[in-house]
Amino acid sequence: MGSTEDLDYPQIILQYNSGFLVSKVMFTACELGVFDLLLESHEPLSADAIAAHLGTSTTGMERLLDACVGLKLLAVELTQEGALYRNTEISNIYLTKSSPKSQYHIMMYYSNTVYLCWHYLADAVREGRNQYERAFGISSKDPFGAMYRSEEEMLKFMAGQNSVWSICGRDVLAAFDLSSFRQICDLGGGGGALARECVSLYPNSTVTIYDLPKVVQVAKEQFVPPKEHRIAFHEGDFFNDSIPEAELYILSKILHDWDDDKCRQLLAKVHKACKPGGGVLVVESLLNEDKSGPLETQLYSMNMLVQTEGKERRAAENSKLLEASGFGEVQVKRTGKLYDAVLGRK
Repeated sequence: MGSTEDLDYPQIILQYNSGFLVSKVMFTACELGVFDLLLESHEPLSADAIAAHLGTSTTGMERLLDACVGLKLLAVELTQEGALYRNTEISNIYLTKSSPKSQYHIMMYYSNTVYLCWHYLADAVREGRNQYERAFGISSKDPFGAMYRSEEEMLKFMAGQNSVWSICGRDVLAAFDLSSFRQICDLGGGGGALARECVSLYPNSTVTIYDLPKVVQVAKEQFVPPKEHRIAFHEGDFFNDSIPEAELYILSKILHDWDDDKCRQLLAKVHKACKPGGGVLVVESLLNEDKSGPLETQLYSMNMLVQTEGKERRAAENSKLLEASGFGEVQVKRTGKLYDAVLGRK
């Protein structure tokens, strides 16, 4: 058995202790508009110039910029006039608002909403339930009622989910060949980013986004252009209202919001509505069967604790839910990215 020195405890603890500091630096630089300014300037800028443009103190901005350099989100050049800062390629692609692959919106959602719930993580562990009541003073019995407590919050959440699918959508949709499914229903499809990826990848298919009336309204107004005729909408609550007939149902990041009983209830409704020979595509971040990770998924599961009624699951657990609801020929494809795909057939 190795000694404690072999485990390099100080470095491990330091790394994990600083984790939330790292994310807050990135979130703050995004929120203040550092990366957008440097993209638009087309040239490196000094801390003084950046602070003046963004209305901050030079002292605070210089420390923020240097931290971003350490995180490799910015590059710095020392000249006779002083230090000049510019974006790295990663920042230009993922941290500027105008990039097609921008993660700005999901970062702002994490910074301004998720962080407040995580403040009460110890309470969530003690009680086994989400923490909207402590974080925002609203009932935690309806997670999505709490999540969509204002139009602004709903818009932030939808934009954040869209940013996720802008970089992960194609991977999960291409995990299986879905070209034989022409009539697809995206349950809880939100802002429509995954639906748009779907009709792009499978041009002979049409996708109906099924979501709450207020979500559908915002999606139509702000996210899905009217000229996209292959995408339609259906308003409803999939627990309480009927589900339209389709050949394939996509449940992306849906099952992880709910406990096993509600997942079986929803999947049974999907199975009943599904055309013979059709199927269901479950998109989730899958835990390893031996509970060893991935760490990102384990952390997502903690987030489900503080924000929802559900959890992340192993592939076998998702397969069991599908089979209990009547689906067979269940296949699992790991994408090697954040989200994986499970396909069941009727």
